Amino acid sequence: MEAVNPATGERLDVYDPDDDEAVERKLDRATSTFEDWRDVPLREREQLLVNAGEVLRENKQRYAELMTREMGKPITQAVAEVEKCVWACDHYAEYAHKYLSAEHHPSPPGTEVKTVHDPLGPVLAVMPWNYPFWQVIRFAAPYLTAGNVGLLKHASNVPGCALALEEVFAEAGYPDGAFQTLLVGSSDVDDILADDRVRAATLTGSGPAGRAVAETAGKHLKKTVLELGGSDPFIVLDDADLDAALETGVQARTLNGGQSCIAAKRFIVHTDVYEEYVDGLVAAFEDLTVGDPMSDETDVGPQADPDLMAELHNQVQASVDAGATVLTGGEPLDRPGAFYPPTVLTDVPSGCPADTEETFGPVATVYEVADVEEAIEVANDTRFGLGASLWTADRERGQRLARDISAGCVYINEMTKSDPRVPFGGIKDAGYGRELSEMGIKEFVNKKTVWIE
Repeated sequence: MEAVNPATGERLDVYDPDDDEAVERKLDRATSTFEDWRDVPLREREQLLVNAGEVLRENKQRYAELMTREMGKPITQAVAEVEKCVWACDHYAEYAHKYLSAEHHPSPPGTEVKTVHDPLGPVLAVMPWNYPFWQVIRFAAPYLTAGNVGLLKHASNVPGCALALEEVFAEAGYPDGAFQTLLVGSSDVDDILADDRVRAATLTGSGPAGRAVAETAGKHLKKTVLELGGSDPFIVLDDADLDAALETGVQARTLNGGQSCIAAKRFIVHTDVYEEYVDGLVAAFEDLTVGDPMSDETDVGPQADPDLMAELHNQVQASVDAGATVLTGGEPLDRPGAFYPPTVLTDVPSGCPADTEETFGPVATVYEVADVEEAIEVANDTRFGLGASLWTADRERGQRLARDISAGCVYINEMTKSDPRVPFGGIKDAGYGRELSEMGIKEFVNKKTVWIE
């Protein structure tokens, strides 16, 4: 298992994967640790999470540079990712006891009926490379604080990040076995999930990976939460603040090199403002700095892997062959590293890859629509349903239209984003279940009814 810098092609390090015996030891350790960890008072678990946030804060630059080297995220965005992880730790350290407090129910005179929240046990987390710290912390912070223990199977191209995250919890004072990294391949996930010692699983990744995990979990009756990507609409109506919609739209499509499940991928623009918006989008894309992700001046770094860049380009080329028009970008940059330029596609025909598939890179697909009804129709014409962003000067209008959009979240006059305080997740092929907020911490607990006479 090796880490390769996608900006240079340089091999960074080689890691020995865990063999069967190592996996066995870690599963046994998780099980034995859980028996004691579940009885640790919640306030003590909250304090350990405060400690984890401090470890992240103190090592912010080192962890950011590790992310940038392994998957190419611009360093300023990597620093922001670590800071967001600290925020999640601080949030659950403050609110976990409120979220997990007993819920009392109406009951007959002289009785007490309540629901308590008991942890389930070891939770397997299959996590992606695009936000290598945030994706992990957003499951670990709530689930560990609820009394579960974590087993991380991270993406194979960020092994250094996976081990660094294990370091975070160890240095914070968590007991040995509360959070462990499994350096294994995707082919090992099925057997690990099927093991009786694993009680639940969470996955962020592709549709095929999610279906595989759901199938195995279903056979063994284990709870899952799946976040499987999206093709999020970014709707610009005729009364929108175009300057704000343009500035945010550029960020929403190119942040993290466009490698985000909730990136704005399909720009749906009212005909009255279409030409002005497209001209602005092209100009802004061409003004972005694509280059060394270690530079503070870089807006867009490399794609995380040359194969991923090739896949993205194949989607663009197939869409062009089907009739789409490239207004800017559209070809890999002629330089070392997996660099793909910010790209704008218009005249995108129905059924081509840019229309129906998730484009995991800085490629904006732009649609012109005649009215609000067509905008909503195009927005919902996707098998995904993760997030959506809608721009209008009329907030009441925006709220009404939000009801008609098929997505797990709708942001009005704002970029779609995850936030520790609010639920995050999708519908349709974007997955099921919710992370973050009170809903997230309660996904992997036994909601036990206790009746007292």
